Amino acid sequence: MKKQPEITEKTRQNFIDVFCELYSQKPIEKISIQEIANKAGYNRSTFYQYFTDIYELLDFVENDLLSYIKEELANKELSTYTVQNALHCLENREYLTVLNALLGDHGSIRFLERLKREITLGRLDLNFPQNHSITPYLIEFHISTSLSLFRLWLQRQKDLSPEEFFELVDNLYTKGVTPYSK
Repeated sequence: MKKQPEITEKTRQNFIDVFCELYSQKPIEKISIQEIANKAGYNRSTFYQYFTDIYELLDFVENDLLSYIKEELANKELSTYTVQNALHCLENREYLTVLNALLGDHGSIRFLERLKREITLGRLDLNFPQNHSITPYLIEFHISTSLSLFRLWLQRQKDLSPEEFFELVDNLYTKGVTPYSK
């Protein structure tokens, strides 16, 4: 008897949700398949029907998020975009648990580097000098700073509205920190 697709997807999503919850609390090496299965309310063997191991689950979660970002940026139909456009894609409630896990204290540098590459993809509009030796440093500064601020915003439970947050980031790039110092 075949399983219904909505049940199969719900089961997969339960494993993903539990994994992200645990990954936001501790390193991946400290998470067991048994723990994920128990917390999700399934047998360990059910986990293996969806994923071969925790690292395949992690890859699935990362790839799903990066695909979503690609799709969202493609839907904007912009020939170029800013880091803020990319970060707007990430503030979707559906991906909040995933982001808290992947960009949290136990997330991987590998994912952060993949995310940076996805954001840039040669379409980023930063108005930096082309083919200059300092350009890669300027791009890295801009993207890393934006992602770091975004991580902090998530860690602080989005204590600013999205509008306030993105305005703050814009102002920091255009005016610096001076207007905020007393």
